[in-house]
Amino acid sequence: MPRLDSLQITPEILGLITGIDEFKGAWRAPGTLAPDRLLALRRVATIESIGSSTGDEREVAGYAEVMELVFSSWADMPLTENRIRQLHRDLLIHSEKDACHRGNYKSAGNSAAAFDESGQPRGVVFETATPFNTPRLMTELVSWFNEERAAGRVHPLLLIGIWIVVFLEIRPFQNGNGRLSRVLTTLLLLQAGYAYVPYSSLEGAIEQSKEACYLAMRQTQGTVRTDAPNWQPWLEFFLRALDQQMRRLERKIEREKLVLATLPCLSLQILEFAREHGRITMGHAIRLTGSNRNTLKQHFRALVEHGHLVRRGGGRGSWYEHR
Repeated sequence: MPRLDSLQITPEILGLITGIDEFKGAWRAPGTLAPDRLLALRRVATIESIGSSTGDEREVAGYAEVMELVFSSWADMPLTENRIRQLHRDLLIHSEKDACHRGNYKSAGNSAAAFDESGQPRGVVFETATPFNTPRLMTELVSWFNEERAAGRVHPLLLIGIWIVVFLEIRPFQNGNGRLSRVLTTLLLLQAGYAYVPYSSLEGAIEQSKEACYLAMRQTQGTVRTDAPNWQPWLEFFLRALDQQMRRLERKIEREKLVLATLPCLSLQILEFAREHGRITMGHAIRLTGSNRNTLKQHFRALVEHGHLVRRGGGRGSWYEHR
């Protein structure tokens, strides 16, 4: 089981946790943006994530499906070995080359190698767990996490960060460990109350500093099995990535609010009704606002031109859908 005796809470770590938790506390999804805008942000974040995490179309499809499953069902997904294997199976469900091992722990070594600029391996960076030891180590790791989470002795972000880096040090599956680790990170963050994570890509934040990610991971992983693991390099990187994820979302929300803030009050009334009910007609708008038809026509025209509404039908039978 991971040893926490050597865990040091540096000022940087404390500051990052404080900032992320303040954002978490301020996040109120229903009141932050309308459901359709949040859904649009989630779609963009998912696209960014799969673009940063996978290669071929089969991997993209599997990753997107598993992430949607986590977004919709995280509350009913306790962290167990069976759940981890199921997520791995679903992650690689469309990959024929992985059919023989998906959902099963590795049966051959998969030590981490370094590569030169041409993509050729240039030696082993560190030895991962052997196939023989993997089931035992995974049982210990899952049990440790659930016990520590229940006890509440360690801040959830630190606990998740440590769990993920040890998971990657074991590398329990023959392939797909990196992608699965990011799925599991999202799952554990949602379960810890970080409800905003589906709306901003963590992978996108990590992608901007890949070399720093690998360096921090290797620095920590090389010490995991010692009496004094050095958690700081990885935790500092992990928390910086979470901070970047949060700040990217913060900027997106501010841009959304800025767009809405420029709309006239009458246009906002029309738009909010269309969001709530899915559509709005001229008759609805007259009853809602008390304004005359000619004034409302100008607002509808502007909302359509700026992409907020889509006109359907024709003449007096037309209606407007929220985009």
